[in-house]
Amino acid sequence: MTQSTLVSQADGTLARRGLMFILSSPSGAGKTTIARMLLDHDPHICNSVSCTTRPPRPGEVDGKDYHFVTAETFERMVDDGDFLEWATVFGHSYGTPKAQVKAGLKEGLDYLFDIDWQGTQQLYQKLERDVVRVFLLPPSIEELRRRLTGRGTDSAEVIQGRMERARSEISHWDGYDYVVINDDVAGCFGQVRHILQAERLRRARQTGLIGFTRELLNPDD
Repeated sequence: MTQSTLVSQADGTLARRGLMFILSSPSGAGKTTIARMLLDHDPHICNSVSCTTRPPRPGEVDGKDYHFVTAETFERMVDDGDFLEWATVFGHSYGTPKAQVKAGLKEGLDYLFDIDWQGTQQLYQKLERDVVRVFLLPPSIEELRRRLTGRGTDSAEVIQGRMERARSEISHWDGYDYVVINDDVAGCFGQVRHILQAERLRRARQTGLIGFTRELLNPDD
């Protein structure tokens, strides 16, 4: 056996199983911003493309941002067991397709999930060993309200609803592996990226380690 049979990535690192990297936070706490930064700076992680019943927003592309489906199609997929997790949020349903993710994990692909605590629990219950859960907190409730108001896109009634949901989301902080306070975007991104890098190095995910160490110990076999 040669070392070339034990590696799978272009940078020569050992073959490994992929992971499901979850970012959750109340609306306005920064998970979408941090998720985009990860996708922009890390070529080894890809966005998990969910199915949703909500209509596309300007600039969104079907199959890239979301798989946009009808409510009837979504319900059929739920009945057929096609989702790893699904939930209804603000009147629209969202779900993670099962087949694509499971196949990608075996190939060593990492998937980024921008989902709430309900979806996180569903994923963890089904694929615990592959899931890494990160929760982002705002520095204060006052700052969270300021961020939501500063968007200028929602009515006072909608903002109040988001604040109530935020408190509910925050109450589940202890269901995550890591909790990061997002009081500075650059600093928060740095911490999240360190978490991702460390989790990739977990021994249980390094599927090429057994063969690699055997070759080190018995180079002539």
